[in-house]
Amino acid sequence: MSQLAEFIVNHPFLWSALALALVALAASEAWRAARGPRPVPPGEAVRLINSLDAVVVDVRSAGDYKKGHILHAVNVPLAGIESRVNEITKDHERHIVCYCAIGSSAPQACTKLNKLGYSNAVALKGGLNAWQAAGLPVTRK
Repeated sequence: MSQLAEFIVNHPFLWSALALALVALAASEAWRAARGPRPVPPGEAVRLINSLDAVVVDVRSAGDYKKGHILHAVNVPLAGIESRVNEITKDHERHIVCYCAIGSSAPQACTKLNKLGYSNAVALKGGLNAWQAAGLPVTRK
């Protein structure tokens, strides 16, 4: 312990740099946690759907959903997600992939789901547009 005190006294700039780096790391992690989980790209969403049996939630309007959506997606528009959450899943630990048209509304849906106790909700990065750009299928059924 005395060597640590000696190091701090003899190298105040190094010690200050270490302290500053630790503060920056803590602030970065706090900022990331406050923003919620990062959106996942289409490939990762496919992995979640296929490997972990994730529920896919389309948060667009019913009209947009009818024009085309991801196969087996549940349509629960963002505005009514709190009142219709039981249509998604009753299992609060199940993985959920939310998507919208371009990726702007789905993170809000994930935030709402997290507040309702769903811990594994993620947004599709780029929304349905990115899904289609990746060459992944959509259906109208």
